[in-house]
Amino acid sequence: MKVLIVCVSVSHGNTRRVADAMGAVLGARVVEPEEVTAAEIGEYDLVGFGSGIFSMAFHPRLREFVRGLPEGRGGRAFVFATSGFPVVMGPMKRLPGRKGFELVDTFSARGFDTFAPLKLVGGIRKGRPDAADLAAARAFAMALG
Repeated sequence: MKVLIVCVSVSHGNTRRVADAMGAVLGARVVEPEEVTAAEIGEYDLVGFGSGIFSMAFHPRLREFVRGLPEGRGGRAFVFATSGFPVVMGPMKRLPGRKGFELVDTFSARGFDTFAPLKLVGGIRKGRPDAADLAAARAFAMALG
């Protein structure tokens, strides 16, 4: 099975660490949206889309990338996120389906978060994702394979 993981990880590297853990299990190529074309996406059997959460939403670069994919693509997809708070997957869960993907599952992990007011107190979820979070990401990936 050929797997691609498209992720945006900009603040603390939380999402990239989770993507790399999943990618190691799946033998996946892990890229940012600008490193892959819509045509290349069609070469993969399974595609993961993930980012950190910013103002309660997935990163705009990831959302715009998925919106820009051609419709009717087909194939399987999963969505994942990291955040200091619980994640609302709703809108991002629907985007791949609008492009013809079958959404097979979602995953989220806590991550170190220094969003605006949290920065004043040194952030929350320091040290996250931790070893247990990364083990959960690997277990999630194994279930996808």
